[in-house]
Amino acid sequence: MPVRQLPENVVNRIAAGEVIERPASAVKELVENAIDAGATRVEAVISGGGRELIRVSDNGSGMNAEDLALSVERHATSKLDSEDLLNISTLGFRGEALPSIGAAARLSIATRARGSDAALEIRVEGGEKSAIRPAALAEGTRVEVRDLFYATPARLKFLKSEQAETAAVVDVIRRLALARPDVAFTIAANERVIQYPLRGTDEAGRAARLADVIGGDARANTVPVSAERDGVRLSGLAGLPTFSKANSLSQYLFVNGRPVRDKVLMGAMRGGYADLLHSGRYPVAALFIELDPHEVDVNVHPAKAEVRFRDPSLVRGLVVRALQDALSGGARRSATTGADRLVSFARPQSAPVYSSGWRGSSAPYRAGLAEAAQAAFETIAQPSADARADLAPVLQADLERPLGAARAQLHET
Repeated sequence: MPVRQLPENVVNRIAAGEVIERPASAVKELVENAIDAGATRVEAVISGGGRELIRVSDNGSGMNAEDLALSVERHATSKLDSEDLLNISTLGFRGEALPSIGAAARLSIATRARGSDAALEIRVEGGEKSAIRPAALAEGTRVEVRDLFYATPARLKFLKSEQAETAAVVDVIRRLALARPDVAFTIAANERVIQYPLRGTDEAGRAARLADVIGGDARANTVPVSAERDGVRLSGLAGLPTFSKANSLSQYLFVNGRPVRDKVLMGAMRGGYADLLHSGRYPVAALFIELDPHEVDVNVHPAKAEVRFRDPSLVRGLVVRALQDALSGGARRSATTGADRLVSFARPQSAPVYSSGWRGSSAPYRAGLAEAAQAAFETIAQPSADARADLAPVLQADLERPLGAARAQLHET
């Protein structure tokens, strides 16, 4: 077969399978675009685990007609400087998300730039783009994705249940909400609404957002973490050893504001808790690492979930040492989760007194029929002699046979 150039729509479908693995991947890309657009409020609505509907709305800067047309083209982005490919300060930078989604689903983008009098809309279905037309929308952008992977049905076979896909979407929103406490997030799925209100970017704001994500107990059962070495700054919150979990879902790591799942950082976190946690338990932590963008490569994974540090030993040592220092003072504390219930359960209490209805009487005792017959014998005098039987006499035959006399004899013995 001769070598030939693949059509653009086929290339987009191939790329869509790498960039958009599941509905959670699409939600992640769309929410990151909203954050990069300067939004302070992001709302996400999903149906059918994200396969039927994904709608992400924000109050960001929006786009004009020219930018809207380029947004659905491959490798079109406003976030990357072509002269410095390592200086990446935004969550997105490749310009692949929207064309990849449009190649595998029915995509609709409505936007209104700040200061503009009109909103615009463009649609992409299976890679086919429509003309830009007017729309009704306030300032910001609304991206709607329907029938995800309808153009690549083979991908649907690899999706998990609706509940599992919904949980993956919620986890993506949680991590982005922790990365940006200064943005309010709302997610609606399966008639359930989760809201993360606007918080500050200081330590108190991060603690409040962590409590929003994990639960109210997180604020009282975490200690602050802060350290800096050779231009690498670490901050965040670390849970007490007694506030551990049975899985690693409550471990949140961020590098320059980007949620990551880096093996170096995960190993460093385990090292910081090495002598404090039992096997099979995982710490609760939200750690934020900030360093020069030139010292870390974020373009090593299709989903941008992993990073590569120029000096991984420096980062690992900083995390381990900072966790050990922070926990050295808080390790003597115990988690307050369930403490009141446990103390109440262990406190001794008097048994309740129940009335049986019985009432005592002070009347003298009088013998009944059986007692009257027995009472006739009580006047008989007891014998004064020793009533014990005499010991049997010892016979000479017994002394000659200490083992006793034979009672039977076995054959030929």
